[in-house]
Amino acid sequence: METRSAVARRRRGYQHDIELRDHRLIADEPEDHGGDDAGPRPTELLAASLASCTAITIEMYADRKEWDLGEVEVTVVYEPSSAERPAHFDVTIRTPLEESLTDEQRERILVIAGKCPVHRTLKAQDVEITDALEMFEE
Repeated sequence: METRSAVARRRRGYQHDIELRDHRLIADEPEDHGGDDAGPRPTELLAASLASCTAITIEMYADRKEWDLGEVEVTVVYEPSSAERPAHFDVTIRTPLEESLTDEQRERILVIAGKCPVHRTLKAQDVEITDALEMFEE
C-alpha cells in the first residue's frame, strides 16, 4: 500500500506551511480565533478535500463511462463536531441541466460520490455525510 504524507510547519502564530509532495499551502485560523487569516482553517481544508475528491471521483467515473457531465461543481457545507454530535458534511453535486442524465445515471453518480477516498475515510469515523445532486441551467 502506498503511503502519503503531509507536513505542517509552524510559520508564526497559528500559521503553518503545509507541504504535500511538491505543493505548498498555508493553514491558519481567522482573526477572531487568534490567527492572522493567512489561509484556510484545517477544517476548511478538510471540507475542500471532500469537495475536490468527490468531484474528481465522479468525473473519472463519468469519463470511463463516456458520460458528459459538463461543468461539475461540488459544494461541501460542514458543521464541526461538538460534545453532543459528530461533525456533519452536506455534499451537493451540481451539473448543468442541459446535460441529459437518466435517473439511473444520477443515482449512480451519488453512489460513486460516496466512494471517493476522502468520503470513505470520513464515513469510517464518527462523521455523518449527506450527498445531494443538483441540476442547474447554464
